[in-house]
Formats: sequence, structure tokens, C-alpha cells
Amino acid sequence: MQNVEQDLKLEAALALLERQSLEAVEVIDTRGEVIGVLTRQEVESAAERKERLARSNQRTLAAGPDGPPDTATDLLAEVPVQRVLDALHDGVYITDALGVTVAINQAYERITGLKRSDVLGRHMQELVRRGYISKSVSLEVIRDGKPVTLVQSLHDGRKILVSGLPMHARDGALSHVVTSVRDITELLRAKHAQEQLRQLHSLHETYSVNAGTDEQALELVTSEATAACFALAERVAATDVKVLIQGETGTGKTLLARYLHEHSERSAGVFLELNCAALPEGLLEAELFGYAPGAFTGANARGKQGLLDVANGGTLFLDEIGDLPLSLQAKLLKVVEEQRFMPVGGTELRRTNVRLLTASHHDLAARVREGRFREDLYYRLSVVPITLPPLRERRGEVIPLLRHYLGHFCQRHARVRHFDPEVLELLASHQWPGNIRELINLVERLVVTTDQTLITTDMLPAECLGPGGLAAPSAAATIPAGVRENHATLTQCTQALERELIHRALERHATTRAAASSLGINQSTLVKKMQKYAIRRQR
Repeated sequence: MQNVEQDLKLEAALALLERQSLEAVEVIDTRGEVIGVLTRQEVESAAERKERLARSNQRTLAAGPDGPPDTATDLLAEVPVQRVLDALHDGVYITDALGVTVAINQAYERITGLKRSDVLGRHMQELVRRGYISKSVSLEVIRDGKPVTLVQSLHDGRKILVSGLPMHARDGALSHVVTSVRDITELLRAKHAQEQLRQLHSLHETYSVNAGTDEQALELVTSEATAACFALAERVAATDVKVLIQGETGTGKTLLARYLHEHSERSAGVFLELNCAALPEGLLEAELFGYAPGAFTGANARGKQGLLDVANGGTLFLDEIGDLPLSLQAKLLKVVEEQRFMPVGGTELRRTNVRLLTASHHDLAARVREGRFREDLYYRLSVVPITLPPLRERRGEVIPLLRHYLGHFCQRHARVRHFDPEVLELLASHQWPGNIRELINLVERLVVTTDQTLITTDMLPAECLGPGGLAAPSAAATIPAGVRENHATLTQCTQALERELIHRALERHATTRAAASSLGINQSTLVKKMQKYAIRRQR
């Protein structure tokens, strides 16, 4: 391509193009470097503008100082195009109809980091091939002949929004493509941060533990066995030592874990709970460790943070750790040892700073022997083991808990209910196989299903009326030997069994009303039978 100097006069440039039948020439500066491309059409257009301006000046002189000015187009022709482009905040990139770069402004240089000398006179295909930009809007506009908008990736990873607009000559042919450019890197980062924040809120709402009534019920821990557990928890709470809480389902393991968190230096951080038995293995891994973008079919395109990320700086309580699959136990071991983990589908390890508390109703030592739990993980998690006793071994807490939860559920459901003393006595001797969780459910059930203010023994479910959960004695065991040997009648056997059951009920209960309720009869009937069999209550 023919070169011309940048100070070449317009008339000389036009004459050169016509003389050598050229459509475009490269413009060089005083150092011989190419600074742009000048086309025949541009030169002819500039000549026309210059001629119009001259005619306008002549009319202005003819009209005198008070004469009207010419059109705004003629006045704008006096302003250099480059100065107009550089005054714009958005980047501007202009190519000719062939895709050769003819102009850029200062904003484009600022946004992209590319210089005029890098792109002027270069074809867009060459810039894409060299990696300056990922995709050319100008080439898309030239191909389709209509406006195009897309997001480009720059060589440094930043994103720009590019909109290309075709410009046509008087004859309708494409003359140039003008592209506007805006940096949206920060906008995309903000959107990504917003998405991550939404995920954090979602995970926090799903797995955060609301202390609620449990926290208020902490003061009801009165038995020596339970108090010893909480005293030990308070001694170790200030450290990051691993604590394994064991006990039957419903004994208050989550309450003890929260107690550890709130008495630690992490109390200002989050406290999240994940039940390892509640989710299938694949979902459990994704929730715990998170996953990278596109890690599996149906995954969020932006990836997802796991609880190890969300609980960073706080406490993560893994309940029912004994049900954690062996494959995930190996990954959890790395978290325990190194405070690092690998998201699902990820390629880089992530760091976390969480305190792990674990709990299980299983005997983990037995599961280790069975090969169902890793021995190395067991010993790292159970540095301080704490075993919560079942409610049947904490009799002194039953009545205070009953009264506490009765007040709580009466307030929640806007009811007024009271326990008959005989009900409290019966429930105090109940075995509570479901522990505190069973107690809470029973109290709420009584509050919402009874239609009287006073809750009496006849309103209790059948499982609470038996003699403390003990099996009823067999007929053969309770019939006196003399009666069996003499081939007693059915009436004699029935009376002997009835007498024995009354004896046992009176031994277990402090009042005849409670004993009668446990037998399923009313108090007056029991008193009559006691008189019939000459049974005296032992004081």
C-alpha cells in the first residue's frame, strides 16, 4: 500500500489517489511509523466539506456581520473528528467496509489497554488471530449488514460490551462500522457477588440453627449427669479442639453444640448444622464442599459455595456423622488435618477456617471395628468426647421441661392450658424413648388437640399410661403356686393377676389416682378393688 506523510495537503492527497488509481493510502508520521489509513472516499468527503465551508464563508461575508450563520453541519465541519471522538466517555472503534481499523479514541485505549499504534491499519481478523480481542463485532456487522451487540473478552481477562453500527454512503453501500465499547468487568463482578450473596443467604437460611426454645430451656438442665456435660463443654469451648457429642436421638446434641459455639471466640460468626443422614451422597458432597461452574448436569453455571465456605470464621456442626459415606470421610479428613478442601469438579484446593463439631447416636468406636467409619477420622474428631444421657436417666428435668414447653406452645398457639398434677406424675415416670424431642412433640400435641383448660390423665396417649414402659407380667408368673397346683378356675386366675397388677401400680405411683390411670381405670374403682383384695398402700 502506498505511503503518504501526515502533513500532506488535501489537494495533493486527492491528486495522488486519482493519478495512481488508489483506493486507500497509509499515513505515516515524521518517524515513518504508520498512524492510520486514508481512503479515497474520506479524501473526497473532506474535499466536499472544505468546498461547502468555503461557500458558507463567502455567504457569511456577503451577508455582513448581522447576517444569519450557515447550518450546524457546516460549523461542525470545522471541528477535527478525532477531537470529537476523544471527548466521548465510551470507547469508539471505527473500521472501513473491509474491516481495516481507521480510528479509535482515547477512551478505547483506556478501557482496553490497546494503543492506536497496535490497531490502526490492521485488519480485524489479524487482531483476533493475535489475541488482542476474542471476537470482532465489526466483522459481524460487515457480514450481516445490521447492528450487532456482544460481550468480548480482552487478553487480560476483562469483559467489554461492544455494540457495532453500520454506516452507509449516499449510494447505500457500507462505508464504515462504528463500534462503541463499555467496560462491564466491574458490573459482572458485582452481579457475580450478588449471586454469591444470594447463595450464602440461601444456605444460611437452610442450615442455620435457630436456638429458639432450646436456648431458653438451657436453664432447665438440672440433673447432675447433664450439668457435668455442659460444664465440660464450657471448659473446652474457648479452644478449637474437636468435640464429638454422642447420645440417643433427641437428647439435645444440637443444644450442646450451640452452647459450645456461643461460649467460643467464634460466637460472632455463623453456626450452621448439616445432618449427614438427611441427604444422598451426591447432594451431601455438593452442600458440604460446594461445586465449580458446570461441575455436573444441572449445576449452577456460576458454581456454588459449600457450607465450609459459608461457615468460614464460625462453627459447622455435622450431626449424625456416623452416617457419612466413606468416600466423603476421606475428603473430610483433609479438612480436619489441613483446613483445605476441593469443591466438586474443582481443580484448586480452597482454604477454610471453621470449627468442626460432630455428633452421632451411633457408637462410632463400634462402627470403626465394623469398617464403616475411618479410624483416623474417628480419633481426630473425638479429641473431647461428650456423651449426653437419655431423658429417662434425667428424671429431675422432666417436669420443668414439661412446664416450660407448655408455656411456650400455649403462647405460640394462643391457648390456655394447665397440667393436672397426676399428669405430671405419670409423665415423670414415663420412659421417654424419644427423649426431649418426644416430650416437646407430646406437649404441643396436648396443647392443640385438647378442648379443656385442664389437661388430665384421660387425655394422654396410650403409650404414656403403661407402667413406665415395663412389660406386663405373665399370668403364670403372677398366679400363686398353690392356685396353679390346685388347678384354679379362670375366675381365681383373673383375680390373682388383677391383685398383682394393682400391687405393682401402687408401688410405682405416689397416688391412687396415678395408679388407677396407669391401669386404665378410674380412682374409685381402684379403691374398691383394694378393699376387695385387702390391699393397703405402703407409705
